[in-house]
Parts: sequence; C-alpha cells; structure tokens
Amino acid sequence: MRAVGIIFSNIHDNCVPELVRVRTLGSIPFGGRYRLVDFPLSNMVNSGIDTIGIITKNNYQSLMDHVGSGKDWDLARKDGGLIILPPFGDLGNDKLYTSRLEALKGITNFLFRADEEYVVLSDCDNVCRINFNDVIEEHIRNRADITLVYKNCKAEELDNFAFNDLKISDKRVVGVDYKIPEKGKAVNAFSNIFVLKRTLLINIVMDSISHNYSHFMSDIIAKNLKSMNICGYELKGFYAGITSLQSYYDSNMKLLNENNRRELFKDRSVFTKVRDSAPTKYGNYAIVKNSMVADGCQIEGEVENSIIFRNVKVARGAVVKNSIIMQDTVIGENSFVNCIITDKRVIIRDKKVLSGSENHPFYIGKGTMI
Repeated sequence: MRAVGIIFSNIHDNCVPELVRVRTLGSIPFGGRYRLVDFPLSNMVNSGIDTIGIITKNNYQSLMDHVGSGKDWDLARKDGGLIILPPFGDLGNDKLYTSRLEALKGITNFLFRADEEYVVLSDCDNVCRINFNDVIEEHIRNRADITLVYKNCKAEELDNFAFNDLKISDKRVVGVDYKIPEKGKAVNAFSNIFVLKRTLLINIVMDSISHNYSHFMSDIIAKNLKSMNICGYELKGFYAGITSLQSYYDSNMKLLNENNRRELFKDRSVFTKVRDSAPTKYGNYAIVKNSMVADGCQIEGEVENSIIFRNVKVARGAVVKNSIIMQDTVIGENSFVNCIITDKRVIIRDKKVLSGSENHPFYIGKGTMI
C-alpha cells in the first residue's frame, strides 16, 4: 500500500495573521523545539511514506531553511524524498492559489510523475499523531473513494473558529456542517487530512479545471456525498487545531499536561531539525515549575506554566508565567510577564511588566524591543 504525501504549508495563513507575517503556517514554532510542519511530516515518515511534496505559497524561506533537504526526516534521497512544490505550478498560471483545489491544479505534473497508488493530503494546522497505514487499511475495507480524518469531541474543546463538522452514518460522511456549533454539542471536527487513490485525485483535479471549480470541500466533497463513497476515520488521542492565535496559545498550554505530552510524543519520534545547542543552564536562584524548556537556554529567574524555546535568556529576578517564549528572546532583570507570546528575538528590558490573560494572550512581534 504505497502512498505519496502532500502537505499544504499555507492553506490557513489567514487564521493566524500575527504569526505568519514573516513565515508560512507550516514553519510556526510549536511546543518548545518544533515547527507545525514537523507533525504531518513525521506522521508520514513514521507510516513509511518516503515521497512527500510540500506545497508553498509565500513567506516560505523559513520553511525551506527548516526542512532543508529533508535529511532530519530521512528524506534526503535520490528517488522520491522531500520535494518543495513552488506556488507557480504546471498550468502556466502566474496567480497565487487561493484554495486547496487551486493549489492541487498547480502540481498536476507531480501527481502524474508519482507511481504510488494512494495519496495522503494533510494541512499544517493539525497537531496529532496518526498512523496513515491504519487509515489506508480502513479506506480499503470500506471501499471508500475518499476518506476524511476527523476528531470526535465537544465543541468547546476546539477554538470556536470555523471548522467543518462531519455528519457520519455507519462510517459514511452524509453531510458537512459549516456553522459554529453550540457549546456542549458533540462534533466530528474535520482535521483537514484526506486519503484517496492518486488516479482519482488526478481525475478530480482535471475535472475541476474543466468546470472551473476552486474549493475541494464545497465543490468536490459536499457535492458528491451521494454519488461517491466518502467515509470518515476517527482520530484517537491528542489533537490540536491551530485556527487562531488563541487556539495556538491553548494548544501549547495543553502540552504542560503530562497525559497530553505522552499521547503526542509516544512510541515513534516527532522529528525536527537538529541543532547542536548546549544544555540549558540554570542559575543558583532559578525556579522552574510545570514548564517545557528547550536546550540552549539560560534561566536565572522564575518560570512557571510556560513553554520556553531554544536559546532564551531569563535574567535574575525575572518572572515568566503562563507564556510562550520563542527562540532567542531575552527577559530582562526583575521583569514580569504573564500570558504573553513573544516571537523570535524579542528583547524585554529590565523592570518591565507585561500581562495578557488566558483568554486573550498578548502577542509581541519578531525582533521587538520593549
């Protein structure tokens, strides 16, 4: 059951405009040492998928710097491996795509050149662990044309941004609801992961070109629920959907729960770019409680309920609580920060007090000095 993987690195950039001003969604830092693209990429590699195309759009320099040749995922190969698919594709169209289907129209040559039977499509807004071999096996058992992966949960467990609620009857998708559900209601939240045969995907793309379709869910899935056998596969374990700055903050904070960390990082590794940083140095007066601290940091102050990325410096007397502090940030002496998200290379000078709230974190842009 050979499969080729396709990862969309930019499809949901509009959901987190603060974090994608200088990068693509796939290269947003997450969980202390990872990028969002690491999770679908690692899921595919762990499932034996060794030909993976990453569709880009704009601001993808940091993404290319991160994935490189793919060697950290064992994808630096002469045949297959990791392939960066540029935004201007095969159809001679010089306009950037605006939807998933338009992006697929631009990589038709990639689809034709592949010889794998199945295609796994995934966005970068889902943080989870999944074995795609299990999905493909169930896809075959159900004799499905397309399989959509979903997470069954209460509506309030996900950010109340728009997401597709799949209506499932006897494993078959019979409806798609685009409305924001009421709190307490059980939903089948679509994870933006698809599985289907490569030849079927090519036929769908070519047919969409002739009919000028542009949206995969509304023009293909929703319109063919009766004519095609479209099935659902329920995702178990930890799942986080990055649909806003708030959901990004909440999803990182969930990793401070040991059970969530165990579910996300169990068994096989989540691979990322290897950096040869020194171990984190803790000063004599350092206090760290319930936090994730990456390597290369210098902690002299107090850190509590926070995610600390590589090479962060927390000076003596500084207090960091309930915050996400990205790479190369400096927190000055006797400063106090609470419920904030600092992008990379932020400098907070001495004796500053910054605070957001758990339901409205305060974001500080890349390279800012306060």
